[in-house]
Amino acid sequence: MSTAIGPQAVKEVPRLEDKTIQPIPLNERHGKPRDLFTIWFGSNIMIMTIVTGGLATTVFGLDFTTAVVGIILGNLIGGIFMALHSAQGPQLGVAQMIQTRGQFGSFGALLIVFIVVIMYAGFFAANLVFGGEAMAAVYPGIGVDSGIVILGVVSVIATIFGYRIIHAYAKFLSIVAGIALVVAFIWVLFVNGLPAGLLEQGSFNWAGFMGTVSVSALWQLAYAPYVSDYSRYLPQGTGSRPAFWASYSGCVLGTLFPMVLGALVGSVALTLSGDPAGADIVGDLGSQLQPLTAVIIGIFCLGVAASNAMNLYCGVLCSLTVGQTFKPDWMPKAKTRSVAAIILFAVAVSVALFARDNFILFYTNFLSFLMYVLVPWTAINLVDYYLLRHGHYRVDDFFRRDGGVYGRFNWVAIGSYIAGALIQIPFTATAVYTGPVAAAMGGVDLSWIVGLIVVAPLYYAAARVARTLGKSSEPADSPTPALVGDAA
Repeated sequence: MSTAIGPQAVKEVPRLEDKTIQPIPLNERHGKPRDLFTIWFGSNIMIMTIVTGGLATTVFGLDFTTAVVGIILGNLIGGIFMALHSAQGPQLGVAQMIQTRGQFGSFGALLIVFIVVIMYAGFFAANLVFGGEAMAAVYPGIGVDSGIVILGVVSVIATIFGYRIIHAYAKFLSIVAGIALVVAFIWVLFVNGLPAGLLEQGSFNWAGFMGTVSVSALWQLAYAPYVSDYSRYLPQGTGSRPAFWASYSGCVLGTLFPMVLGALVGSVALTLSGDPAGADIVGDLGSQLQPLTAVIIGIFCLGVAASNAMNLYCGVLCSLTVGQTFKPDWMPKAKTRSVAAIILFAVAVSVALFARDNFILFYTNFLSFLMYVLVPWTAINLVDYYLLRHGHYRVDDFFRRDGGVYGRFNWVAIGSYIAGALIQIPFTATAVYTGPVAAAMGGVDLSWIVGLIVVAPLYYAAARVARTLGKSSEPADSPTPALVGDAA
């Protein structure tokens, strides 16, 4: 890869993206950091974000005030990790999972890639179910299954066109969905008015509070494996600080307010009915927005399609990454991406149609699973990028079968990852399993916090020792200039 970062004539990028996992040439880099704000702000204002916020007052049983505190705290913390990953995109110009080869090796990275593909498919299916239920609730004649298919098809079309259309769609939603969100708050708070006793509904409990913080933080952390996919086209001279703050502010604000709306809708519904078992955030939101339900819910469903286009797009890049690992000379383009998108779409829609009944239980357990497997990876990636290599990587070596200077397997990273996953088990509290430490604390789940605290220093120390012993490569003459210094 060229080291030049000076002014270059920017080549016109086609509307139908012809790049997939290959490095983005410097003369095709375009856009500004503010584009990162709109893609994360607009795409997060959707039904599933609202439903996730509603877990705080329905599933976790918190009062509204405590729920809001937990949502804010989780998003502020989780957003830091998400934005640190996003700032890597302009520097390296490759998708996030390709860059993971720099930590885990060309074949070692497959462990993470497979997990991330499962994550994309799960979020795609969850989005379809909640979006389909919303459409069926407000549009007569459209069933849940039909809504699932409609939203899925829109997502596939956007995925086929790729990067530019997804960014443009998110810009549109930043305005339209942002206005709809403000109207929704006004309608629930002032037009309908809050029922008496709302603030007394629910109560503080540590398990519920930490569950809310964890779910909110995970929402941000779940973007970490693909945020660079949406910043990799930015000019290489884009500073880390602008990229960080644009991503952080867009994702935190775009997530926080819909989650608070969900918590509010849940509190209102429970105050009126007093039956937690009957809580239905989508249906309750529709009831509280009358007579604007069809318009507001419809706009939030547009957000579902945007978010799912992003999930599908990144899932495709990960799938192609797997194939390219075994055939290094293969550089798939638009046609291959389109075929892969249709295949993944078919799989995810099948999951959504099969599992849509009692889906909220599946969704909460799915979120717990993601927390345990993503936390060790994000710790290793960020420590390696910012503390060990300071942004210096040999990008060309990412595409070599033998991994180049990074090898096929980096056992230091793989061992640290496995240790990070195992250390969380005693602190885990889910419907499937509760560890002994979590049980002793009354069901409070601290697993992801413990995972971060343990894995980051463990990997840092182990990598330094391995480097000293000559068992880990550090590209001293990296052709990628470090730009992370401007974030200091």
